Amino acid sequence: MKYGSLIMEKKDYLTLKRILNFHRYYEDYAHKDALEQLGERIHQALVEDEMDMPDDVVRLNSKVSVEFAQGALQTFQLVPSTRGDFPKNMISVVSTLGASLIGLAVGDNIKLGFPSDVQSFRIIGVEHSHQLSSSFDL
Repeated sequence: MKYGSLIMEKKDYLTLKRILNFHRYYEDYAHKDALEQLGERIHQALVEDEMDMPDDVVRLNSKVSVEFAQGALQTFQLVPSTRGDFPKNMISVVSTLGASLIGLAVGDNIKLGFPSDVQSFRIIGVEHSHQLSSSFDL
């Protein structure tokens, strides 16, 4: 990790705690695993005020550009909603991909998937939209 630990903005931390509390009895195992991963990441993260956050850290509502090991590029927005919309390039923070990205920074590498099919990618850009709220849609 670029900064030695995950870094999370205080507003995002509180929003994610609310999401986790609301979904603590979720039955869908794919989302349940992502929620557990998100909970672990929240407990590991260094929580900072907005003005102390580095500009290149992935936060809620950030537009994140990634480069896959094969060279393909993709940009998407990390949304606090449980309803991401992949065709519109919106990834939910309670998805495996979204939970893996929150708190990381440009230059960090991620590996996702099963041992027989691991996808590797690197964060190459983060853009923040301060007009978007950190509310979540359940």
